[in-house]
Amino acid sequence: MANTYNKKKDLFLQLKKIIKELRSKCPWDKKQTINSLRHLTIEEVYELSDAILKNKYKNIEDELGDLLLHVMMYAEIGSEKKLFTIDSIIENLKKKLIHRHPHIYKNEKKLTEKEVENNWEKLKLKEKGRRKLLDGVPNKIPPMTKAMVIQKKVRNVGFDWENKNQVLEKIKEELKELQEETSKKKIKEEVGDLLFSVINYARFINIDPEEALELTNIKFKKRFNYLESETNKKGKELKKMSLNEMNVYWNKSKTITKT
Repeated sequence: MANTYNKKKDLFLQLKKIIKELRSKCPWDKKQTINSLRHLTIEEVYELSDAILKNKYKNIEDELGDLLLHVMMYAEIGSEKKLFTIDSIIENLKKKLIHRHPHIYKNEKKLTEKEVENNWEKLKLKEKGRRKLLDGVPNKIPPMTKAMVIQKKVRNVGFDWENKNQVLEKIKEELKELQEETSKKKIKEEVGDLLFSVINYARFINIDPEEALELTNIKFKKRFNYLESETNKKGKELKKMSLNEMNVYWNKSKTITKT
């Protein structure tokens, strides 16, 4: 067991050494800053998400490696500037995990999954000195993700529907309001309300709306690609076809693509 641990420790030390070498010898890596890496890190997260959605486990492994590289690069830059190190990052994470799991580390009573989540939010508020529950919602995250985060946070203090049928009724209500609205500004608001309610329904029945939408994007792309390739084989141009003509191929694509 000790030998296995040492090998794993050696791997980590080797990685730290490589990152240091890249920062000192590679012109591209040397030039990077915390700010310059930001958009690349976001890109890596989306690539990981794509691999997860496609159940490509080898790709997941590769993308996790790329994310680890970014963490190590941030840590090395922080170390150079005497801001933080990989060791301080790990130490802070260790303390945070222990503090936020008192039911494990302080021999407190056993908690349900929901109670653990509620407790987590309360502890976060205290740790970060926030006065309001939604102060911790990041401004820069995509709106759909932000809606999910908001809904989960308010659920943890009991502000939620009792059953899924109530959420479906809310969707119907918002759709009716959208259909009846005539002002462009108000229509935009009603579209937002409708989307928020649909996301809420997905969240309520434990479906990730981003994942659901991405699966539909993939499905649509496959079907449209089929439509396009089949019409090209027939020497037809999509722009010159009627919607009814295109729908013949679209409906056929549903059985051909099978997704």
